[in-house]
Amino acid sequence: MNAIEFTNATYRYPGDDAPVLNSLSFSIRQGSFSVVLGRNGSGKSTAAKLINALILPNEGNVVVLGKDTVRAADGDLLFEIRKSAGMVFQNPDNQQIASIVEDDVVFGPENVGMPREEIAERIAFALEATGTEQFRHAQVSRLSGGQKQRVAIAGVLALRPEIVILDESTSMLDPKGRREVLDVIRKLQKEHGITVIDITHYMDEATDADEAFVLRNGELAFAGTPKELFARTDLLRACGLELPRAAELAKKLNENGVPVGDGILTTEELTEKLCELLQTD
Repeated sequence: MNAIEFTNATYRYPGDDAPVLNSLSFSIRQGSFSVVLGRNGSGKSTAAKLINALILPNEGNVVVLGKDTVRAADGDLLFEIRKSAGMVFQNPDNQQIASIVEDDVVFGPENVGMPREEIAERIAFALEATGTEQFRHAQVSRLSGGQKQRVAIAGVLALRPEIVILDESTSMLDPKGRREVLDVIRKLQKEHGITVIDITHYMDEATDADEAFVLRNGELAFAGTPKELFARTDLLRACGLELPRAAELAKKLNENGVPVGDGILTTEELTEKLCELLQTD
């Protein structure tokens, strides 16, 4: 079953003649971890807002968990779509509601009128899932960037969404912070079956995704597995993208007579291959 389906979706921002997204069609499987890649201006964040129904397509359709966002625009279904598809934005400070972590996480459930007993269970789940229990009574402003982003994710998870959208959510973090956030998200996807959509320009984040989608000038340039994508160096160049660091290093090693082979995407894969070569020598 597909969690999300774009069918000829076109969107123009008010006052603009040229569309940001042009007849975009693709689908994302329920329970999958997918990345949406593309250079600045390719339409990635606009696609995210269409999934969350923050904006609606001018033409075509976007269906989220079987609900058409256009048809839902005038009814309670729009609220259901936004609860089902939680979004984590680039800057965690922009999602901060309260000064204390627990108060920040509780805001969503309280705002939709959940019973007190259920709210307590939701908070416990969200804090445990994101590894932020130890910060429960801490001031959000005193946390690191990665910790703040995990709290932002906890606030989204407290509403128990079936889909989590990361809209460039790691771009302001250092490598340690990015790893913290991605480890949490991958754990949620694997253990709870949440559909994750990671909109990013970091190629390393795409290496172990189930599916990869590339946007170029508002159109779909690629859909397939990460291995298939990173074998297309011509396409990557045309879309202004690069190979992951480990894949780029493997390419240079092959070109310089060290036969590590093709299809290497991660540091772990490259390390394993180099160890094998050293043992044979």
